[in-house]
Amino acid sequence: MNDFVNGFWPIWISTITLGGIAFCVGLLIFASRIKVNVQSDNTNGHEWDGIKEMNNPLPMWWVGLFIITVIFGLAYLFLFPGLGTYNGKFGWTEVKQYEAEVAKNNEKIAPLYAKYAAMPVEEVAKIPEARDIGKRIFLNNCAACHGSDAKGSRGFPNLTDNDWLYGGAPDTIKLTINNGRNGIMPPMAAAVGSEEDVKNVANYVLSLSGSIHDSGRANAGKEKFAVCAACHGPEGKGNQAIGAPNLTDNIWLHGQGEAAIIKRIHEGKNNVMPAWQEKFTPEQIHLLTAYVWGLSKK
Repeated sequence: MNDFVNGFWPIWISTITLGGIAFCVGLLIFASRIKVNVQSDNTNGHEWDGIKEMNNPLPMWWVGLFIITVIFGLAYLFLFPGLGTYNGKFGWTEVKQYEAEVAKNNEKIAPLYAKYAAMPVEEVAKIPEARDIGKRIFLNNCAACHGSDAKGSRGFPNLTDNDWLYGGAPDTIKLTINNGRNGIMPPMAAAVGSEEDVKNVANYVLSLSGSIHDSGRANAGKEKFAVCAACHGPEGKGNQAIGAPNLTDNIWLHGQGEAAIIKRIHEGKNNVMPAWQEKFTPEQIHLLTAYVWGLSKK
């Protein structure tokens, strides 16, 4: 990829662009200076197999339009980015355009959000109009990961089941939306022991939620589970302070069953949710928080 972003390519693109325009203008000038010996029948003397070539110069309207196009192209390249790394006289960028449009839209809708900003999240969640606004924000920005029904999928939490990794209080949800989350489970196989120990611990984990398991292996893995208890707790009920999942509720974010748990013990997991505070205003996040909080209260 670095081959396409080094200093050569901007120079190459600029050369091709300006060279192409110069070539077309030069060709037009060169063609206009060629003297043609026009015969009395308006032919130029060229004849092939009895067919004579007529002298039909380019119409002036076409030449004029071509010159206007060249002038427009050069003016555009002077005013806007189009030549390598040159930003143009106006300094226009798509990022600036996007930020200006977002700011203009935020200013336009600010009065609509203002009346909800001072209200508690729990009260905002009861207002249909506010829920609809929060839902539109969710569908346009959060549904790609959590689904349009907010029920998530493998690796993306279900927001409707009241099973919160970091807690479901309004302030906690708002903190998660603002700052994002980075949940890390390190590979634990080396700490657990042998491959048999890993399998035993996996069956003990399954037993915590009443899932199908090998009771003999589960009993053997109980002691080894101690290395997991630092995050998941001695009873496997998780720790919302660090986002450690509850292993007793039979909700499996990264797949259920012995094989899935063994894979997590061997490979660990890094689950990232991006921060949204730079995209949304505090008022928008307040409404989004109310919508998400309300999903698990139905």
